[in-house]
Amino acid sequence: MNKAIYIATSEEYSGKSIITLGLMSMLIGKTAKVGYFRPIVEDIEDGKIDNHIETVITHFGLDIDFHDAYAITKSKLIKKKNKGQIGEVVDLIIEKYKRLEERFDFVLVEGTSFTGEGTVIELDMNVLIAKNLGIPCIIVGSGVEKTLDELLDSLHIAYDSFKAKEVEVLAVIANKVQPENLILVAEALKKSLPETVLINSIPIISSLNYPTIQDVINVLDAKVLFGAAFLNNQIGSFSVGAMQLRNYLLNLKENGLVITPGDRADIILGALQANESVNYPSISGIVLTGNIVPEDSILKLIEGLSTVVPIISVDGGTYMITNKIGNIKPKIYADNKQKILTSINTFENYVDLDNLADKLIKFQAEGMTPKMFQYNLVQRAKKHRKHIVLPEGNDDRIIIAAARLLEMDVVDITIIGKQKQIEDKINVLGITLDLTKVSIIDPRNSEYYDDYVNTYYELRKEKKMTLEIAKDLMEDGSYYGTMMVYKDHADGMVSGAAHTTQHTILPALQFIKTKPTSSVVSSIFFMCLEDRVSIFGDCAINPNPTAEQLAEIAISSAESSLAFGIEPKIAMLSYSSGSSGKGDEVDKVRKATEIVKAKRPDLKIEGPIQYDAAVDLAVGQSKMPNSEVAGRASVLIFPDLNTGNNTYKAVQRETGALAIGPMLQGLNKPVNDLSRGCTVDDIINTVVITAIQAQGF
Repeated sequence: MNKAIYIATSEEYSGKSIITLGLMSMLIGKTAKVGYFRPIVEDIEDGKIDNHIETVITHFGLDIDFHDAYAITKSKLIKKKNKGQIGEVVDLIIEKYKRLEERFDFVLVEGTSFTGEGTVIELDMNVLIAKNLGIPCIIVGSGVEKTLDELLDSLHIAYDSFKAKEVEVLAVIANKVQPENLILVAEALKKSLPETVLINSIPIISSLNYPTIQDVINVLDAKVLFGAAFLNNQIGSFSVGAMQLRNYLLNLKENGLVITPGDRADIILGALQANESVNYPSISGIVLTGNIVPEDSILKLIEGLSTVVPIISVDGGTYMITNKIGNIKPKIYADNKQKILTSINTFENYVDLDNLADKLIKFQAEGMTPKMFQYNLVQRAKKHRKHIVLPEGNDDRIIIAAARLLEMDVVDITIIGKQKQIEDKINVLGITLDLTKVSIIDPRNSEYYDDYVNTYYELRKEKKMTLEIAKDLMEDGSYYGTMMVYKDHADGMVSGAAHTTQHTILPALQFIKTKPTSSVVSSIFFMCLEDRVSIFGDCAINPNPTAEQLAEIAISSAESSLAFGIEPKIAMLSYSSGSSGKGDEVDKVRKATEIVKAKRPDLKIEGPIQYDAAVDLAVGQSKMPNSEVAGRASVLIFPDLNTGNNTYKAVQRETGALAIGPMLQGLNKPVNDLSRGCTVDDIINTVVITAIQAQGF
């Protein structure tokens, strides 16, 4: 059984990072503990760490110290080789790899990048490492500036090199292929390589091929004057501002980088003004050459602008700097979420994940780890794409989350708000949000506004609703978004980042209403703990449920648990375990447990039971030795809102657990509420679970 895979290439700039990020995402979704290792890295400046390692460890939250994730730098390798000490290098690599192998279920090993000194020995070195580690490999090649024959030849050379040393090649991936040639390349490779080798081809992705302002800063050792928060701005093109402003404005292009001497205040201010004007394209940033910083009066003027793109100062003439920028090769940094998500999504769209997973390892992880759970959520949402409406377009977190969701390519999105205000927010936030892929609706100006008003009036006129009140309410994002779901113009709604729970849920209760089988709307949180995912309910809706309501909440939570791939073992929580406790609250829990057993004898349930006995195996066995649930509970039902809400927050804060939710249960169509303190990740997770809920309606 394989415990590792080696990603190898035979050339520089093959786009190997896409494969690393995509594979890591897939592996984490399939097994509990995944490690990452780079045998050889480029030389590292004191106080810094290798960018590839930082990106992978940071994004995926791997429990690996930086110094454990690599064996040797390239310059030290070359010195060892020149002294005939390659054997010592291999021994060191094996030693460090084996330490990771002992700690993790699977290790992703990334080969060298073929840049800088020593590239002539790198292919042989990669073959030698994979051979000595005893692990199979995936070969990656780039189609940039190659004919079909040249691409095939380069991949064959790498394949033959590994096979000659009896290293198994599981897959060959042709990367950065022109989109129109994808099938041609894949078919040519299938004809020339054994059937046992998995073949995939990935197109060149323009957004990954362009550098960011951060790339420019790193290469040119630039000083940031303005816009430090937007250094991930992507550069679509660049041009030199040397002519008069009226002529230069005609040369501006979308996401263009302006290069101009630092004393050209006219170009600097003109470009910034053009960036704010609807009549000109947005720019990504401004590079000031000659190590010249504008005068104080100009700096003061820039500081007062409402929108400022990154402005950086570099040492060097305009001609030299322009040539250097033209030669910059983009990298993916740990804080550039957009590029990371694009890389993962590209990998998932063009690589046969199921066959690759089968070739790598037969995963036998017990239970559901948090990372596996989150990965599976996204994959399930993608399989049957749904349309989710976000009513709070005036909230920065919503805009950022929408941008990331589009990069993940997981749902279709409608944002409720005013187009111009949202466009301004996108510019101020410095994010890329393709407005051709998202619908923005201003309720009052919507084509459906009158229809929604009349529908709402008809549904509520028996409750003394008037047309005037209906018109006012339908201008509210929450009401309009809920009506979109009611009318099947959207599959689900997520709100609450800037509004109360009541504001989000009330419209749903008024006209989406509860399922025929439900008498109560309840909520659950998916609590992603260190080694498992538990379901907590109800922690957001019902202050003091009756025994009958508590039973219904337990059944609904168990069904949600099953729907999300978690075996339900229900613990009905109380301040005593078993039959010893007395009191109204214990009796309520005991009665609710009996109702569940009568209605759903197929469910594993225990109650009343204390929290420690429910989740700690030793305590559970001592207090309730014959229970199937004690110590193993996955669904924990709290007796009241006070207990549930405080417990989930205490667990979240004290353990660092990720709480996904609340997810509402019992409605005819999915509407979910956010906390007003929610993060961007909270919004993304809630949108994803809403999309999965919508698949069941």
